[in-house]
Order: sequence, then C-alpha cells, then structure tokens
Amino acid sequence: MLDDRSKLLLKALVERYIADGQPVGSRTLSRASGLELSPATIRNVMSDLEELGLIVSPHTSAGRIPTARGYRLFVDTMLTVQPGQYGSHVLAPDQPQKVISNAANLLSNLSQFVGVVIAPRRTSVFRHIEFLRLSERRLLVIIVSPDGDVQNRVIFTQQDYSQAQLIEAANFLNTQYVGLDIEDVRTRLQGEVESLRTEIATLMQAAVTISSEAITETQDEVIISGERNLLSVSDFSSDMGHLRRAFELFEQKAQLMRLMDIAGQAEGVRIFIGGESQVVPFEDLSIVTSPYEVDGKIVGTLGVIGPTRMAYDRMIQIVDITSKLVSNALSHHK
Repeated sequence: MLDDRSKLLLKALVERYIADGQPVGSRTLSRASGLELSPATIRNVMSDLEELGLIVSPHTSAGRIPTARGYRLFVDTMLTVQPGQYGSHVLAPDQPQKVISNAANLLSNLSQFVGVVIAPRRTSVFRHIEFLRLSERRLLVIIVSPDGDVQNRVIFTQQDYSQAQLIEAANFLNTQYVGLDIEDVRTRLQGEVESLRTEIATLMQAAVTISSEAITETQDEVIISGERNLLSVSDFSSDMGHLRRAFELFEQKAQLMRLMDIAGQAEGVRIFIGGESQVVPFEDLSIVTSPYEVDGKIVGTLGVIGPTRMAYDRMIQIVDITSKLVSNALSHHK
C-alpha cells in the first residue's frame, strides 16, 4: 500500500512523463510535486516505486517512466477529469452508417490518435418492405431496417407478379412480420408457409433471405479513422517495430472486435492499458472505450487507440461525449 507521499510523487511522475515524453529524474520530480524533499529522499521513494513495478528506468537514462501497472494505478486512483470542454461538437441524426463514420472521424480529430467505432449489431429484419416490378420475373426488393438503413436487392422469380400482387404481399409482410428477429421470422414462416398463398410465401422467403444477407454483410463492421496520426506520435515514429505492431492490430479486425466486445459489456468509459493483460497485446498501446446506445439499449462500442503515454483525462472526455453524441444521433434518427 502506498503512502500519501509516494502516491503524490507517482502522480507527478506520470503527469510529467505524459506531458514531456522524457524520463523523469529526481530534480524534475521534486519541482513537479511541489514537495520540499531532498533529492536523496525522492530517489529512495522512486526506488520503492520501481521495486513495486510501478515505474522503470530506461537503459539510456537515469530518470524513470511509468509501467503499465503504474499507469493503471494512476488511472484508477489518481486521475481527475475536469468538466467537459467538447460540448460544442455535434453529430446530426442521419443514416446510421454515416453517423458511425462521422463519429470515428470526430474521435480521431479530437484525440489526434485513432478513432474506432463498432457499428450497431443488427438483430431485426425490417421496419418496412416494398416490392417493385422491374420487368417479367424481375423484382426490386427495398428493405428499411429498424435503425433506418435502406437495402436494395434485385431478385429473379420463377413466376411473374403484377404490381397489385406485390403491394398486397408487402402489406401483409409489413403487418405480420415487421420488427421481428430474423430467427423468429424463420420459425413463424415454417409454421405458416402451408397456410400462406403461394405468391406471399415465395416473396416472404425472398425477403428473409435478403434480410439475412444484408445483416451478414454489415454485421459487426469496424470503422477505423486516423491511423496516419500515429506516424506523428514520437513513441511510434522513433520505433518502427511499435508502429508495425499498431497497424497489425488495425488489420486484424477480429482481435479488435473482441477487445471492443469486452468494453461493451460494461457501462461508462473503460481504459485498457497495453502490457497489463492479454486484452491489449501490445504494451505500447492504450485504448479508451465506451458503449453507445439506441433508445436506452447498448448496441455498439467506440473508442480511441493511442500510445500508453496519452492524456487520459482528455481521452475520457472525448470518448464519453462522442458516445453520448452517437447515442443521441441514432436514437433521434429512428
């Protein structure tokens, strides 16, 4: 257990290192902490912190830098977040994919790191469906999802349908099946297919197939913005190995998805610091995440990826306000 003096010195060291990016020596720490302690006393405290695995001394310097464990203690017990300064930003209600894309850009622009957004999971089939006759046995199916996305598909049928038949079928489907989960639709369809008129049953089968394809195509889409920002971060630009590992994470979207899924299981902002667990496999990266909602229900996750030496208080504000903006934009769009 750290005493108050050790906590204050660790807090000052982490804040100084985040601000300057240089290992912090005892003299610098004495000035930064505001404590009237001798250099010898500060060196003794730093030695204790190092033994606890909270700081480490790089080979090329007599100063110290935080470890993942040190960052974690700082974030969990010492970090203070001031009232938000990003309240002037907005995300206008729009098509969900555009809202998600704009949110990733906003995260990237505000943080100057990488913005990541997991698109909302889609579980419902449609809010509205229409069939349009294009030519003999060739139809355009228009599906509006519950979150407002529009999918268009051209299908070919074994028989020809009049526009009146297509309107009748669409009206039936919109009345009986709108908003149901796709598995519920499949189950009901199996039980009702014998009693449905042939043309309605055939068009219902087509609608389910198209809806399923649309969901599969857009399921769990990862939107990433601002990867090039890392090129100007000294922690990465000075070490191509660090930079390469970071870009590998962006390419391995399945791994990024698993991380964001973990983040989405909790409310509020979460911070993952590289090197402290297998969640973030690269010790030079940290990720600040938050889930976002549609009408009070969590549907996705967003966050900022950057170096472990980041201003966590700012990142928490940026991620938190963006989460609220996305939630509002998607809820108001419906």
